Amino acid sequence: MENCKIGILGAGSWGTALALVLAKKGHNVDLWSAVKTEVELLRTKREHVDRLPGAILPDNINIEESLELACKDKDLIVFAVASPFVRTTAHNAKEFIKDGQRIVNVSKGIEDNTFKTLLEIIEEEIPQAKCCVLCGPSHAEEVSKDIPTTCVAGAKSRELAEFVQDIFICDTFRVYTSPDVIGMELGASLKNVIALAAGIVDGLGFGDNTKAALITRGIAEITRLGCAMGAQPETFAGLSGIGDLIVTCTSIHSRNRQAGFLIGKGYKLADAINEVNQTVEGVNTAKAAYGLAKKYNVEMPIVEQICKVLFEDKSAKVAIYDLLRRDKSIEYKTLKWND
Repeated sequence: MENCKIGILGAGSWGTALALVLAKKGHNVDLWSAVKTEVELLRTKREHVDRLPGAILPDNINIEESLELACKDKDLIVFAVASPFVRTTAHNAKEFIKDGQRIVNVSKGIEDNTFKTLLEIIEEEIPQAKCCVLCGPSHAEEVSKDIPTTCVAGAKSRELAEFVQDIFICDTFRVYTSPDVIGMELGASLKNVIALAAGIVDGLGFGDNTKAALITRGIAEITRLGCAMGAQPETFAGLSGIGDLIVTCTSIHSRNRQAGFLIGKGYKLADAINEVNQTVEGVNTAKAAYGLAKKYNVEMPIVEQICKVLFEDKSAKVAIYDLLRRDKSIEYKTLKWND
């Protein structure tokens, strides 16, 4: 599918990388930003100099500062704004969105005061739209360089998921489909919390054994909560589950891992966020995840300890050892001995 009109709301590294994917397929893209300095930079340099150096924007990407023009007469609108700004952006865009407009959310996070996923927020603010998600192990820095990447398009209707699949899929960006929207959103969001913990492990100077255990037990926690909320367990063994978790916990491009690394080195939370100089989605999501764990009575010890480190000034090293000192347990309570 080519020559579609696409509006991308959010011209950060991820929104810009996806604009490049879509433009190379022949789509016409309006890339919108609410930040005037970002608009000016992209219009004059045709490049996100600091975030995606070397990725030059082709002529079929228009840098737009009008939210109305970015939303008007589009075959697809992509929400790529940072999670704290999704509700405001959706609210402001509502009046420009036509009935039945297809929207795909590519941001990750959970609203910490309502525990709603970003897709739920968009659907609440723009009820006339048809909404879905796109997620998976996909750092913008690599996508912008055409490094092979795979994602999943998730929607309640097969038609919408396959439409988004057709819009994005190309030789270097493979897209699968899934009906498990809640599972995909939870995996994509909660992986950022576990990535903070993985960064802390690295910052403390622990090794591969520790990180492998953290990733494995992290996906167990995410799966427990997801299943309690109606998600399917297969999703957490897929690209938007363990796939996204692995890349976010291990990659040099992961802002959440980097923030955790600095905290492990002794930085305070605010100083770590300032040093990363990008939105660290896992911080607000950690609060929401802990709230959801309590709401659904799900055991999430890693999430609990991360919240104590982030918001109660608990020592990161003490938190790791408190996880190790928990009461002994069987790995999976669903597995039974015959005797």
